[in-house]
Order: sequence, then structure tokens, then C-alpha cells
Amino acid sequence: RALAEWLKACGVRSVAMESTGVYWIPLYEILEACGFEVYLVNARHVKNVAGRKTDELDCQWIRRLHSFGLLNNSFRPAQEMCAVRAYMRHRSELIEHRAAHIQHMQKALHQMNVLLSPTVKDITGVTGMAVLRAIVAGERNPVELARLRQPGCAQPESEFVKALTGNYRDEHVFALKQALALYDAYTEQLQECDRELERKFSALKPVHDDDLPPLDTTDKRNTHTKNAFSYDARDLLYRLLGVDLVAIDGLNEVTVSKIITEIGTDMSRWKNDKHLCSWLCLAPHKDISGGKVLRSHIAPARNRAGQAFRLAAQSVSRTDTALGVYFRRTRAKHGARYAIVATAHKIARIVYAMLRDRKPYDQVSAEEFTQRERERELDRL
Repeated sequence: RALAEWLKACGVRSVAMESTGVYWIPLYEILEACGFEVYLVNARHVKNVAGRKTDELDCQWIRRLHSFGLLNNSFRPAQEMCAVRAYMRHRSELIEHRAAHIQHMQKALHQMNVLLSPTVKDITGVTGMAVLRAIVAGERNPVELARLRQPGCAQPESEFVKALTGNYRDEHVFALKQALALYDAYTEQLQECDRELERKFSALKPVHDDDLPPLDTTDKRNTHTKNAFSYDARDLLYRLLGVDLVAIDGLNEVTVSKIITEIGTDMSRWKNDKHLCSWLCLAPHKDISGGKVLRSHIAPARNRAGQAFRLAAQSVSRTDTALGVYFRRTRAKHGARYAIVATAHKIARIVYAMLRDRKPYDQVSAEEFTQRERERELDRL
């Protein structure tokens, strides 16, 4: 705060700073709140000459480059969206920490010779959690434990009896009890985070002023995933954005929330969809010498929005949709890794167009997409 007051006294209007871990965040927020134009610069873009590496010389070098207008500002969403983004990133960390305790429960079951995971698809489902809580409560009879299975389970009761006939030693049951308690604790924290996210999303100003048509939710079935939001996130996102991004094949409420909090809702920050895909690390990086392309590869980067688009591309790989047909055709030509990036690139351009033009998703069937590809191939021939 003293720095901000001193910069104001010196008549400074624009400040450039390096991105160094998380140490830049409080200073950036304070300077931005004081009205400065803050440039967050990639450290690789401000490399000084070798042999003169000190903090004081780096500051002078950055100031000199900034005064000449040679620095590019890193993308950062609006302040309100950055707050929601922090909640979404924290929610992802909670899910990762909770997943470790699921593995601890599976390990304890294996040590007790209880093969529950092959019998049920997910031990954190209704049947699995009922059996685990009964074991922790002291039940050891496999017949009684097998009666806790849901009627919709594919395996018969006799298979459950064999799977639940185990060696229930005290130390293994104790480990299962503690892992289950930690799983419940993280689940409770996740629900609290969802309530805060719902409040933050509801407080955001919608990007449209007109009345929206009713939202059609029949195009996506409810998968009842354990990592889904505990509130109606699709309707909340629809009222915020004015378009239903969840309708895009491969995207769900959690994935769309991650993408929106990372790239924002204002697509005018990007010159076009190519610049957005390049920032998402979904565009090839070409090494050119003398006008000749030496190699082309995807630049490695840890972009959370880009990873979300890659997960969406993997989820459509087996679907009977236009994106699914495109993924399989591309995989047959260039391999799975290329197909994932290419399909993610296509989904990212669809999201960009919907947010920029405020138009609904144009659903194209697999047959129509195949027919269009055939017509294009005939035209090329």
C-alpha cells in the first residue's frame, strides 16, 4: 500500500510486473484497486542479457521495455470472475484430495480380502457406501451385508456374499473408518464450496438484457456423477451467459463453469477464435527457418481451460455425434493425441462463436456431418 501511494505521488499510471508463482497476486490486486494499469508479464518475454541477473537490474529492464511499449499484458478475467475462478480452482483441489481417500478405502478393503470394487462399479455409490458404513459399524456377516445392495445392481446376491466374505482385522477396519471419515469431511467441504459458488454466480451481472426462451434440458441425460454441483448450475449459467453452452456435445455444467471462469464472458478480449485457441495451447507451434516449416508441435502448457476442452474432446470420442465422427476420422489419420487436440480446438471455436454472437448451439447429427464431409471430398476431387 505504501508502494501504491508512492507511485501515485510520482505520477505513475502504468505498472509492469513479472508473474512469479503466487507472490504477485496481492500486489497486483492492490495496485489494480488503486486505479493503476497493471501489466502482468510472462517472465520468458523479458529475459535480460546473460551475466547481469539481479533483481534491481531486472526491474530496470522491465521498466525500460514497458516504457517503449514492448511488453504484452497477460490475459486475466474481470475482477468478479477472478473471485469465482478462485472458488472453482479450490473446488477442483477438494475433489483431488477426496479421491485419495477413496483409494485408501479400496486399499483397506483389499487388505481385508473384501472384493467390493469388482462387484459394484463405484464403491462411493449408494450400495458401496451402505456396505462400508455397515462394516465400520461392526457388521461382519456377509449375508447381512449383501442385503444392503440396491435392486438395480447387476451382480446377484450370491456374488455379493462371496465378495464380502473377508478377514476383518481390527487394524484394517480402523484404517477404513478413518478414510471414510475423511471422505465424508471432504464431501461436506465440497457442498459448502458449492453453496458459495452458487451465491457468487448469482451475483454476477448477466451479459444480456433481453428475455430468454425456456431452457430445454432434455438433450442431456443426468449422469448422477459424484463430482457434479449440488445446485442447478445449467440454468444459472444459461441466465448468466444468454446461451446454453452445456448443450455442446462433451460439455457439462462443471466443465462449462471451469471454462467460463478461466476465459471470462467477454470475447472481445480476443481478436478472433484463433488467438483464443493459441492462448489455450490448442494451436500448433511451428518452427520456421527460411520460410520452411521445420517442425510443428503443440506447445506444452498447464492451461486449465485447455485441459477442460481436451477432456470434452475425449468424452465425445465414442458418441454418435458430429464431433464424435470428426474425432474418429482424425484419429484414424493422425493418431489419438492429434485427434484430442483437434477436437478440443473445434469445441473451443464453437464456444467462442456462441459467446460472441449469442446464438444457440446448432446441433448437427452424425449422418448430416458425414454427408457434408462426403460432398466436400467430392468437390475437392
